[in-house]
Amino acid sequence: MFHYTVETSMGIEEAAKQLEETLKAEKFGVLWQFNVKDKLQEKGLDFDQEYLILEVCNPHEAKEVLSINKMIGYFLPCKIVLYTDSGKTKIGMPKPTEFVKLIDDANLEAKAKDIEDRLIACLDKSVQ
Repeated sequence: MFHYTVETSMGIEEAAKQLEETLKAEKFGVLWQFNVKDKLQEKGLDFDQEYLILEVCNPHEAKEVLSINKMIGYFLPCKIVLYTDSGKTKIGMPKPTEFVKLIDDANLEAKAKDIEDRLIACLDKSVQ
């Protein structure tokens, strides 16, 4: 699977706040929040699905991976999405290890796995 997804009974706003706190513990910050529903409605499009995209980054990790291979910047910052589905809030992300496969750089594989494991732990903690 290219992604990792968990679910919770919390609403999107509460889940996003909880996730942000768990990310801080791993030194990841939320750089930007994109509320898809609000933006589409602002543009006159009828969209009633709650959908939030977070762009997150750990600056030290970003510097390290960019110094190994500048093409990794095509995948930065990391994305985490929150959306509702069948009365539950889903929190998910594409796996960094899957992106690294596209670059085919063995020097990045272990680092991508470490970042992925830490982000997965954050997602898991945020729904407990």
